[in-house]
Amino acid sequence: MGGMSTATSHRPPPTAPATSRVPRPALDWRVRFALLSLVWGFSFLLIKVGTEAYAPFQVTFGRLLFGTAVLAVAMAVKRAKLPRGARTWGHLAVAAFFLNALPFSLFAYAELTIPSTLAGICNATSPLWGMALSLVALSEDRPTRRRVAGLGLGFIGVLTVLGAWQGFSGLDVTGTAMALLASLSYPIGWIYVRRTLAGRSESHLSLTGAQLFLATLQLAVVTPLFTTWPTAFPVVPLLAVIALGALGTGLAVLLQYGIVAEVGPTTGQMVTYFIPVIATAAGVTLLDEALTWNTPVGALIVLAGAALTQKTGTARQP
Repeated sequence: MGGMSTATSHRPPPTAPATSRVPRPALDWRVRFALLSLVWGFSFLLIKVGTEAYAPFQVTFGRLLFGTAVLAVAMAVKRAKLPRGARTWGHLAVAAFFLNALPFSLFAYAELTIPSTLAGICNATSPLWGMALSLVALSEDRPTRRRVAGLGLGFIGVLTVLGAWQGFSGLDVTGTAMALLASLSYPIGWIYVRRTLAGRSESHLSLTGAQLFLATLQLAVVTPLFTTWPTAFPVVPLLAVIALGALGTGLAVLLQYGIVAEVGPTTGQMVTYFIPVIATAAGVTLLDEALTWNTPVGALIVLAGAALTQKTGTARQP
């Protein structure tokens, strides 16, 4: 699923700065933070279960459909209006592709051949990709020794996870490459959003609801071209897809924005460091996925590198 520009995974970043103080929710933000970590951490397990019965594009389409439905209900309750202007919708369509349609599909395809634990760890490389890209694309992001060291450390962590000294033996190269490309897609989308949609007057909810709707339309076009209608609908994989969309996409977005609005993006982005831990624990305990020493050790090195690449002080939302 960063400022939030280096947050993880499975979610679209804020597309406009929070401009008003929101009422304090009844549920403490730490409880919501833990819930968000669990929801995103289990997303990789849900993808794996979903792809056992449905094609990857079908899993992604279902995820986006149910996620959009949750945001549509939230928008109706809060009477949030959709954005206006063809240019805004055009920018949102690009954001929908890079932040939702493409990475969600790549992770679904990747998990046909790689464990959910590895997919979750690959997702944690997004801050590293984001830092590298921002140095090129965003003039205000200047390299520092600390951030460059973090990038190098993260790269070493990735090589450790993949078992580079063994010649990557036993590793599905295509699936792993897809998962890494998915994690690269997020910062590309964040940078685009930061350049084109930052400072919009519309609410986070309005922009993200429209973004997920457009991503759903994109998958509605692509899915029939590459898949055939399922002949059966096994209950457990179907429930996994519904949970992936309603919880891992729809509810997660609402939780994330509430946390960011209350405690700021710097604290909110820390969810990045819990997701691969939960994804690994879920994959090993519930799916009996194998775990060798280099996977958790490499994951810790990746997370340490990602932490170093983050700016000190208060991060900005894109």
